[in-house]
Amino acid sequence: MDISIIFKIAGIGLITIVVSQILQHSGKGELATLTNLAGLIMVLAVVLNMISELFGNLQTMFSLY
Repeated sequence: MDISIIFKIAGIGLITIVVSQILQHSGKGELATLTNLAGLIMVLAVVLNMISELFGNLQTMFSLY
């Protein structure tokens, strides 16, 4: 695990928050909700990729097939 992944997740969160706040203050609450949902999906994709890599490493370490 590299520290760049933490920065990537934090960056996605910050961008999502800023865009969501801008949309909410302009009266577009539905788009703000969709923006939050898109940010959550992006973070989940990154985390799922990390979990998949972890299971691959465990499989290799214990010689499982």
